[in-house]
Amino acid sequence: MSIQSHHAPTARSTPPLAAGGSGFERRMDHGQLRRVEAREFLFVEGDPISHLYRIETGVVALYKVLADGRRQVMGFGYPGDLVGLGAEDEHAMNAQAIKPTRVRCLAVASLRQSAERDPMLAFKLYQALAHELAATRDLMMTTGQRSALERVSAFLIAFAKRNERNGQDPSQFDLPMTRADIGDFLGLTIETVSRTFTKLKLLGLIELPQYSHVRLIDRKRLGALAQGS
Repeated sequence: MSIQSHHAPTARSTPPLAAGGSGFERRMDHGQLRRVEAREFLFVEGDPISHLYRIETGVVALYKVLADGRRQVMGFGYPGDLVGLGAEDEHAMNAQAIKPTRVRCLAVASLRQSAERDPMLAFKLYQALAHELAATRDLMMTTGQRSALERVSAFLIAFAKRNERNGQDPSQFDLPMTRADIGDFLGLTIETVSRTFTKLKLLGLIELPQYSHVRLIDRKRLGALAQGS
């Protein structure tokens, strides 16, 4: 899920930790199930970090509010992703459900106890934090150096790759977020995002059967465009 400077931008949430002898997955499976309604906050910037959350269904936007009031989406958390992990004692950003979402909650104190007994789990948590740092760095490079066409193309390629990794159809999918959410993630206005989708359609790279449904017609060309070719 890292955002490499020559690859597609993806969510900032941490990747799922593999099941194993640590018992982490078993602990998480028995964690409290919480429902979060659309636009409801899972946590907000400055809240003390008390739990780690695994998204079961739905989507969460992770964002910061800039000094001028604008919103910078740092990424999206999808089913299977972990959100809420941080190096500090307080959350560094807001987590808001885009659609009705269910999450499993695991107390940080319990997680720390597991990490103390299992060096492999501690290493995986370290990798997750390193991943978040790399994602932040590369998101800055993506939004600063790419054109609108390149940014939106990269976003769609990232979504396709995620579907492919999860055994889902990479050639067509429903985008759960709005054009405004995508714009706040890619550093574009909602008008620019809408125009760019239309341009990609006119170029014969995508089809838009419905507002939220995207069909990739030429994934190879779209991927080349995402890399600036």
